[in-house]
Amino acid sequence: MKQFWARMLPGDRVVVLSLLLVAVGLILLQLGRAPGRTVVAEVDGKVVFTAPLASDRQVSLPGPLGTTELQIAQGQARIIASPCPNKVCIRMGAVSDRGELLACVPNRLLVRIEGGDDHEESSYDLLSR
Repeated sequence: MKQFWARMLPGDRVVVLSLLLVAVGLILLQLGRAPGRTVVAEVDGKVVFTAPLASDRQVSLPGPLGTTELQIAQGQARIIASPCPNKVCIRMGAVSDRGELLACVPNRLLVRIEGGDDHEESSYDLLSR
């Protein structure tokens, strides 16, 4: 390892150290997230479903392409079935922390996790449509 480090140019060292600092910062950010309390689902910007994250259930959410199945289980929410062509929303996995999102863009569905403290809106830097 010493030989590898010695052969590096100063610019290379800066890049490597910067990437390590960014990685550590992202890990610390992820560890500092507050657990969520509520699942909110929106279709075309209108709230169509709200439920506590602690209540296990499966919900059918209507959208322009068809029905998307949302599962809430063991304090996590995930999309388990969707009519969209690429199924990216299903591969996003489960979310449970405040501010995390699931999105099925073709079906115009957004699922977000809220709660955790009294300043819910401060967790977002920017919201757009």
